[in-house]
Amino acid sequence: MIDFHFVKTNSIPLSDHSDWLKKVVLSEKKTLGSLSYIFCDDNFLLKKNIEFLKRDYLTDVIAFDYSKKNQISGDVFISVNRVKENSKKFKTPFLTELERVMVHGLLHLLGYNDKTKNDSKIMTEKENFYLSIK
Repeated sequence: MIDFHFVKTNSIPLSDHSDWLKKVVLSEKKTLGSLSYIFCDDNFLLKKNIEFLKRDYLTDVIAFDYSKKNQISGDVFISVNRVKENSKKFKTPFLTELERVMVHGLLHLLGYNDKTKNDSKIMTEKENFYLSIK
């Protein structure tokens, strides 16, 4: 099950994204548990970043993993403010950048990391692939 929540930000029409995100999970040979996307503003996500990760800076996405074995579950918090800024910075449409961040958070729950240059390259390749099959 995939839920979309909006905290301190306007709603975004995302009803058609559930099937795509499920397809990503299944493509990675996993099953879907409970997945929540929480769209929020910079301040809300900054507080989460400080409280849970001890990082005092703005970010576009934070994923909290509750997965058990091959069943993917978690909360993916996304700052709509950061997505808007990044879409301008990278000269991409807002929805494209939002989808990239959505799949990026899901990839973290699926076990991918972006701490090293090589890991980042793999994640970007995965993001590009899953964006292409949307």
